Amino acid sequence: QVRLVESGGGLVQAGGSLRISCTNSGRTLSGYAMGWFRQAPGKEREFVAAISWSGRDTQFAESVKGRFTISRDSTKNTVYLQMNRLKSEDTAIYFCGANTGWDWSVHELDYWGQGTQVTVSS
Repeated sequence: QVRLVESGGGLVQAGGSLRISCTNSGRTLSGYAMGWFRQAPGKEREFVAAISWSGRDTQFAESVKGRFTISRDSTKNTVYLQMNRLKSEDTAIYFCGANTGWDWSVHELDYWGQGTQVTVSS
């Protein structure tokens, strides 16, 4: 059983920072890359960031490059998304997901969490 649980969302002012986490409380997803996606009201879910199983490879959406970083702690089965210089357009529900490959199309994800709300006030 795989259970991805996001946490750390909340309300933050524009220009501020927030770190959200995704913990897998189920069986270890050995070899899986992990990614973050977000979905704003009325919009489709979009890719934000990804990290390989080893942690050596990362990928970011253009809209967050230079502001967000992604990391993982395998000992805690947790992936983090550090979000800096937040903007109002970053407001969304943020989801983590597990992927056996490196194609970050939404339909390629094998497992999803339930999401955590991030709201950036301007």
